Amino acid sequence: MFGYDKIEVSLSFSWIIFILLILAALAYSFFVYRFTLPPVSEIKRFTLAFLRFLALSILILVFFEPVLSLEKKVKFEPLNIVFVDDSKSMKLNDGTQRIEKTLSLIDKLKSSDIKNNILFYSFASDVKQIDANKITDELKFDKSSTNFSKIFNSDLLKDKNVASFTIISDGVITEGSSPIYAAEKFGIPVITIAIGDSSKKKDIAIRNVLFNEYVYAETPTSISATIINHGFAGQSVNASLFEGNSLIEQQQIILDESGVNSVSFTYTAQQSGEKKLSVRLNNLNGESSTANNVYPFFLNVRSNKIKVLLLSGSPSPDLSFMKNALQKENNFQVNTLTQVSSSNFIEINPNQKIDSADVIFLLSFPTKETSQEIFNRVKEKILNKNTPFFLMLNNSTDISKLSQISNELPVTIQTLRGDYLNAQPDLNSDELNNPIISTNINLNDWNNLPPILYTDGNILAKTESKVLSYTKIDNNRLKQPLIVSRNFASKRSVCFVGKDFWKWKLQTATKNIQLYDNLVINIAKWLSITDEQKQFNVKTLRKFYSAGDEVEFVAELYDESLNPINDSEININIKSATDEAELSLTSLGNGLYEGKIKLLKSGDYSYSAEAKLNGKLYKKESGRFNVGDIDIEMIETRMNYELLNDLALRTGGSLFFPDDTELIINKIRESISKVSDEKIVESQFRLWSDEWMLVIVILLFSLEWFIRKQSGML
Repeated sequence: MFGYDKIEVSLSFSWIIFILLILAALAYSFFVYRFTLPPVSEIKRFTLAFLRFLALSILILVFFEPVLSLEKKVKFEPLNIVFVDDSKSMKLNDGTQRIEKTLSLIDKLKSSDIKNNILFYSFASDVKQIDANKITDELKFDKSSTNFSKIFNSDLLKDKNVASFTIISDGVITEGSSPIYAAEKFGIPVITIAIGDSSKKKDIAIRNVLFNEYVYAETPTSISATIINHGFAGQSVNASLFEGNSLIEQQQIILDESGVNSVSFTYTAQQSGEKKLSVRLNNLNGESSTANNVYPFFLNVRSNKIKVLLLSGSPSPDLSFMKNALQKENNFQVNTLTQVSSSNFIEINPNQKIDSADVIFLLSFPTKETSQEIFNRVKEKILNKNTPFFLMLNNSTDISKLSQISNELPVTIQTLRGDYLNAQPDLNSDELNNPIISTNINLNDWNNLPPILYTDGNILAKTESKVLSYTKIDNNRLKQPLIVSRNFASKRSVCFVGKDFWKWKLQTATKNIQLYDNLVINIAKWLSITDEQKQFNVKTLRKFYSAGDEVEFVAELYDESLNPINDSEININIKSATDEAELSLTSLGNGLYEGKIKLLKSGDYSYSAEAKLNGKLYKKESGRFNVGDIDIEMIETRMNYELLNDLALRTGGSLFFPDDTELIINKIRESISKVSDEKIVESQFRLWSDEWMLVIVILLFSLEWFIRKQSGML
């Protein structure tokens, strides 16, 4: 009917009640006009009754919230999307002819019998569709990073009937997170084409450096580097820590037969600010690459210890376990306040502790017993002093008091039902690099955590918030937020929905897993980070770029009430020891600005940004970044066979090498044949929310009134 296979109207309430109300409206309308004063013609009485009935019927319809559902089958040819790695690592000369074999495979796919079922995309730091007839022109193999997670973007599936993905790459990720988790949830077979050589070359490299992003002046901090070697066991190498070009510490190590060494340095910053450090190895004869002998990084040095206040509505295991976790961090001064009655706490000096807190943890607080006087003090800290806070939200929390700071919460609380559900965390794959959980990314550990008591209700994450974990109940994934963070207008908050999170510590303690402690400490650290220029923020998207890369700047600008400013002139002066450049940012609206500049010379760069309004200086900001110290695409020369194979196996695909042309084409053809060329397209229209419905009602009543007046009726 009308080109649709299914047309359905649904109501929020019973159809029987709806029909009875319509009949009542019909009876009422004609009853009202059975007699009129003065008498009018039968046609006019019928017209007036009909207008009244029609207006009432539409009002009843709006009240019942009708939804029109349309469904039709549309023919979509099944497609295989081929993603080609366009990064610099594809140019590596490892004897496998990476680019030549990639282009040869693409040519054979273009001339095969399935060519009409294939779309080509390039991927590096982003994903872009490319014209099949211009592939050799569009693929430059010069991008400075490889981000697999960009492939698994649901926007790519819009208006397409995708049967499978094919990824042509060396499998080396230099940006973003591992795609395995996102690919599994995507539910589409992934065929991987392994480019390069998976054999290990003779080499030494700094694989990783572990450090705290934020440390404190005059407080020693440990910096640990992992050094790997292949073919150099028994040889000695000097590992050094530098601040800028100044040597901080040097150690000589003997490379282990296992291929892995760890070395720790002690670093004490004398002043606060952003420090550029690097771990370096001296070069050895016969290395396949020396680009991975240097590992630079930036460290933020702060001036004082952070005062963390745990404010609990009652004594609880959650309070005890969180306190123990936070006390393991030397840079925290941890205080507690445990409520025992409306204004009384177990500990002394509650007012002084609240006033001096840099970060506040609200654990099932405020309760109904909490005095308004005490809560006013907490409210003052959050609303007027922008103190960051953590909230453990559950049925012990007094929602009416909490509503007084509702604008600062990371969630919107619509209802709490008073019950608890046993729930496990289900990490959001888009947030695996979030600093709150990034040190805990072992999905097996998270999946094996015991259930906590989840607060049953209608709780929604705000638009500007990030859901770090959803809930999983009886292995069913629900879009109910469990852990939510919010960083908006320089105000930070985190919310756990539920209680008994201490059970996570008991589960992991026996296995020597620091998941719980790291999570709690990371939350406190993240909350304690404050933007000094809260009205003006300028930063580069990365701290390290390769020579010739486009350096991307983003800025945010607000007035004193934190309303976005969209008409400012923002100019950035960029300097290195030998180079200087200027950049003007473009407004994107909503207080956001962006700009890009290509810097060809290597070195450390500093930048100073000025925001002007009506030609006058409004705000200033500065920062640092580096160009050329590392070329991340050249560090790992070995093809990551393990990742490509795992990605294929986990998604029901297969791994091939570029010479397996016939096998690849057959596998793509097989995946296409398994998918129907018909797709059901559903559309829903909320008829009750259309403003024209009310306009029609007003017009009908107005017309009825006009006819009555013209007829001299009361």
